[in-house]
Amino acid sequence: MLDKLEAIHERYIHLEEQLSDPEIHKDMKRFKKVSQEYKELKVLVEHYHEYKNVLGNIDTAKEMLSESDEEMRLMAKEELEGLEPEKTRLEEEIKILLIPKDPEDSKDVIFEIRAGTGGDEASIFAGDLFRMYSKYFEDQKWKVDVIYENEGTAGGFSKLVLEITGNNVYGNLKFESGAHRVQRVPKTESQGRVHTSAATVVVMPKLDIEDVNINKADLKIDTYRASGAGGQHVNKTESAVRITHLPSGVVAESQESRNQLRNREIALERLYAKMYDIQREQHESEVAASRRSLVGTGDRSGKIRTYNYPQNRVTDHRINLTLYSLDKIVQGDIKGIIEALQVAENAEKLKGQEQ
Repeated sequence: MLDKLEAIHERYIHLEEQLSDPEIHKDMKRFKKVSQEYKELKVLVEHYHEYKNVLGNIDTAKEMLSESDEEMRLMAKEELEGLEPEKTRLEEEIKILLIPKDPEDSKDVIFEIRAGTGGDEASIFAGDLFRMYSKYFEDQKWKVDVIYENEGTAGGFSKLVLEITGNNVYGNLKFESGAHRVQRVPKTESQGRVHTSAATVVVMPKLDIEDVNINKADLKIDTYRASGAGGQHVNKTESAVRITHLPSGVVAESQESRNQLRNREIALERLYAKMYDIQREQHESEVAASRRSLVGTGDRSGKIRTYNYPQNRVTDHRINLTLYSLDKIVQGDIKGIIEALQVAENAEKLKGQEQ
């Protein structure tokens, strides 16, 4: 473990030197990448210094056990009794910190909320989810841009697409992909019966060109008129964009924005995401060594969480977590759920390393 920590410490020093070089500020993309890695390694390096200090104190205490002075030996014994648990604690924390991070965790995301089964109540619930997440985004100091919104007839949204920018966005939000179910008495229910409705959330990492091996010469880009709500804009402007990757036949399109350039960007991001998934699956099948975390699969079709209003209860079905604090959670207090999912994912990864 010490050899690995030494190498990480050397890398940390190297990154520190890069950040002190004025030239790096001329390339903001490189500066952001180096800064991100430096910040991620900082916690590990702090643990390394603390761990090294504890090991040094243990060695000193063991040397004192051979002293002829009985009082010195007793002091050394007491010191060791306190240092050994500290050493164990640090080792466990360092094991967690050494788990390889998902390279996508630091990425910004495209965040989609869509009303599912349940009619008007599903749209209202989608709006409630948007307010819940908005407060969480605000707490995280992330920037939020609305790409597309289609309001429900009775309130809320039938579909909402956001772009979230900030620190470690995908790493915190990747567990939110899936079907969210609500159980409550709808405002439209006159008999006071509890109904079940659903909304789906999709969290897609924003990928950079260098993340995906795509030759631009292999892309066919078509524009067409958008369909659906939009009035005269729909009829007169060819703002929708369809991009086809000719070698694979993978197609991605966008008509969310009224701006053709923005739709082109969105369609390209979707194509990158599809191609990235294909390339990642190919890599995983070839290597066949890494286990996929039960929590981190991001299965969009599976029910991941239930919000039960009569019982003030929220249940995350993937990790069997139940909290009776729905009133706080819908106000954006979802940090505890996200942290529990991250702990579960790390536990799965540790099991994979130990096998």
